[in-house]
Amino acid sequence: QVQLVESGGGLVQPGGSLRLSCAASGSIFSINAMGWYRQAPGKQRELVADIIGGGNTNYADSVKGRFTVSRDNGKNMVYLQMNSLKPEDTAVYYCNAVLKNGRGAPWYNYWGQGTQVTVSS
Repeated sequence: QVQLVESGGGLVQPGGSLRLSCAASGSIFSINAMGWYRQAPGKQRELVADIIGGGNTNYADSVKGRFTVSRDNGKNMVYLQMNSLKPEDTAVYYCNAVLKNGRGAPWYNYWGQGTQVTVSS
């Protein structure tokens, strides 16, 4: 089995910063993409940022210039540095990984349990 465990969420004032971390563990042969999604109350889950294979990154337009996604392949970890946070960034943030358990196995999509980020004064 594979587990994704997030940490680093919390309450922060507008304009503040937080850093989220996610560690993937278990039966992992290879990881393709790792990244972060978020879901605010009453809204659909959306991509925040991800980093794929050789290092290509994708960001939601709403976070470009403020958030930075990075990855430590040796530790199977992904990070999200969030700066200049706004109240509209308030959501549950979920770690995501697309990985395979063996050489001939298919790619599967895995999710963490989510961590709450609240931006409020």
